[in-house]
Amino acid sequence: MPSTEDLQAISEKGQKVYEKIRFQYEPSENGKYLAIEPETEEVFLGNTGVEATELAKKKYPDKIFYLIKIGFESVESIASLYRN
Repeated sequence: MPSTEDLQAISEKGQKVYEKIRFQYEPSENGKYLAIEPETEEVFLGNTGVEATELAKKKYPDKIFYLIKIGFESVESIASLYRN
Protein backbone atom coordinates (compact mmCIF):
# COMPACT_ATOMS: atom_id res chain seq x y z
CA MET A 1 0.00 0.00 0.00
CA PRO A 2 1.45 3.40 -0.94
CA SER A 3 2.20 5.91 1.78
CA THR A 4 0.39 9.21 2.18
CA GLU A 5 3.50 10.93 0.81
CA ASP A 6 3.44 8.67 -2.28
CA LEU A 7 -0.21 9.51 -2.92
CA GLN A 8 0.50 13.21 -2.46
CA ALA A 9 3.34 13.01 -5.00
CA ILE A 10 1.09 11.19 -7.49
CA SER A 11 -1.59 13.84 -7.03
CA GLU A 12 0.86 16.70 -7.51
CA LYS A 13 2.39 15.15 -10.65
CA GLY A 14 -1.03 14.27 -12.04
CA GLN A 15 -2.32 17.80 -11.51
CA LYS A 16 0.72 19.24 -13.29
CA VAL A 17 0.14 16.93 -16.25
CA TYR A 18 -3.53 17.92 -16.37
CA GLU A 19 -2.68 21.61 -16.31
CA LYS A 20 -0.50 21.10 -19.41
CA ILE A 21 -3.19 19.22 -21.37
CA ARG A 22 -6.48 20.59 -20.05
CA PHE A 23 -7.04 22.75 -23.16
CA GLN A 24 -7.28 19.52 -25.18
CA TYR A 25 -10.25 18.31 -23.11
CA GLU A 26 -12.07 21.39 -21.80
CA PRO A 27 -14.83 22.21 -22.52
CA SER A 28 -15.56 19.53 -25.15
CA GLU A 29 -15.15 16.62 -22.71
CA ASN A 30 -16.45 18.29 -19.52
CA GLY A 31 -17.99 15.77 -17.15
CA LYS A 32 -15.90 12.84 -18.40
CA TYR A 33 -12.88 11.49 -16.56
CA LEU A 34 -9.15 11.22 -17.21
CA ALA A 35 -6.94 8.67 -15.51
CA ILE A 36 -3.39 10.03 -15.71
CA GLU A 37 -0.27 7.91 -15.26
CA PRO A 38 2.02 10.57 -13.81
CA GLU A 39 5.39 9.05 -14.76
CA THR A 40 4.64 8.55 -18.48
CA GLU A 41 2.03 11.34 -18.62
CA GLU A 42 -0.23 8.98 -20.56
CA VAL A 43 -3.96 9.68 -20.20
CA PHE A 44 -7.02 7.47 -20.47
CA LEU A 45 -10.43 9.03 -21.16
CA GLY A 46 -13.66 7.48 -19.89
CA ASN A 47 -17.28 8.42 -19.37
CA THR A 48 -16.92 7.42 -15.71
CA GLY A 49 -14.03 7.27 -13.29
CA VAL A 50 -14.22 3.48 -13.28
CA GLU A 51 -14.11 3.33 -17.08
CA ALA A 52 -11.06 5.61 -17.30
CA THR A 53 -9.28 3.65 -14.57
CA GLU A 54 -10.09 0.29 -16.16
CA LEU A 55 -8.60 1.48 -19.46
CA ALA A 56 -5.47 2.64 -17.63
CA LYS A 57 -5.19 -0.62 -15.67
CA LYS A 58 -5.25 -2.65 -18.89
CA LYS A 59 -1.97 -1.03 -19.89
CA TYR A 60 -0.47 -0.46 -16.43
CA PRO A 61 -1.98 -3.05 -14.07
CA ASP A 62 0.29 -2.24 -11.13
CA LYS A 63 0.27 1.57 -11.31
CA ILE A 64 -1.64 4.15 -9.32
CA PHE A 65 -3.35 6.87 -11.33
CA TYR A 66 -4.41 10.43 -10.85
CA LEU A 67 -8.10 10.60 -11.69
CA ILE A 68 -9.83 13.86 -12.52
CA LYS A 69 -13.29 14.85 -13.65
CA ILE A 70 -12.77 17.11 -16.65
CA GLY A 71 -13.94 20.68 -16.20
CA PHE A 72 -14.18 20.47 -12.42
CA GLU A 73 -11.91 21.74 -9.68
CA SER A 74 -9.16 19.47 -8.38
CA VAL A 75 -11.33 18.76 -5.33
CA GLU A 76 -13.03 16.26 -7.63
CA SER A 77 -9.78 14.41 -8.27
CA ILE A 78 -8.24 11.45 -6.48
CA ALA A 79 -5.29 9.14 -6.73
CA SER A 80 -6.93 5.96 -7.96
CA LEU A 81 -6.20 2.75 -6.10
CA TYR A 82 -8.73 0.75 -8.09
CA ARG A 83 -7.70 -2.88 -8.38
CA ASN A 84 -9.36 -5.60 -10.46
